[in-house]
Amino acid sequence: MLLNILTAKIILRVLKKEDNYKLPKNITLAKLAGFCYGVKRAVETVKKLKAENPDKHVFVLGELIHNSQVINELEKLGIKTLTEIPQSGEGICVIRSHGESPEVIEKIKNAGFTPVDLTCPDVKKVQQTAIELAKDDYFVVIVGKSEHPEVIAIKANAELWSKNVVVAASVEQLKPYENEIKSHKRVGVVVQTTQRITTLNHIVEYLTAISKELHIANTICASTAMRQKEAKELAQNSDLMIVVGSKKSANTTHLAEILKDITKTVHIENDDELDNYKDLINNAQNISITAGASTPQNVIERVLNKLEKGE
Repeated sequence: MLLNILTAKIILRVLKKEDNYKLPKNITLAKLAGFCYGVKRAVETVKKLKAENPDKHVFVLGELIHNSQVINELEKLGIKTLTEIPQSGEGICVIRSHGESPEVIEKIKNAGFTPVDLTCPDVKKVQQTAIELAKDDYFVVIVGKSEHPEVIAIKANAELWSKNVVVAASVEQLKPYENEIKSHKRVGVVVQTTQRITTLNHIVEYLTAISKELHIANTICASTAMRQKEAKELAQNSDLMIVVGSKKSANTTHLAEILKDITKTVHIENDDELDNYKDLINNAQNISITAGASTPQNVIERVLNKLEKGE
């Protein structure tokens, strides 16, 4: 009897040590977390290019995807990232999944590189839709962040055919163009593939009130929409959502923004950052994990394993 009491006291002391005691967790990983089709295609193709051309320089203009772990891996394989096009060069220069303008592609050729276009097929569709609207004399509104490389390329392609092209991520950013929009016969809308549907809806509502004729092309990619829908459903039954992916990734940051309105949410780039949120994790019973379209599977798995082990 005395032995049982002593044992119970020892166990109790151990349980009181916060670092050694974790409540049992229900941990769920989103089915759609990680690389989307376009990102997977870009990463696999650029690796294949290098493997098939070991004696050639292989460059990517800008980061192939917004993920430092992937960029470091490519560097180790000899695939270099260019921040600008040099006056002269040789080898292969890859157009990343975000796309580029025809002018930039021509500069790549003129510098002496062989361009390989790995623009995501969904991004290509947005570019083509914007071009068609511009050709048909629509006032083109691109819903997205003006500094994002995908949006820069969409705008550059549309501006080859019209100067009536603007970018806006909010109604406030559109208001300076209100008189131009009102005076134009037709207004056409395309959307950055990784944008939030709520952002598009707010802008469409505003444009509906001031446009004579409005054409809307919802070009948010299916993968983005499905990923956001799944994450929102998980968040409804979670005490904590963990979003894994680069802070530079638009679709990842949008995921975190959406989920913060539903439940407690943290956005991390790797498993080491979990240490910054120990209290939140310890106090959560139901934890769900999702990840951006540019987050590698091994990064997601390290986060999942660390949570399951309670480290």
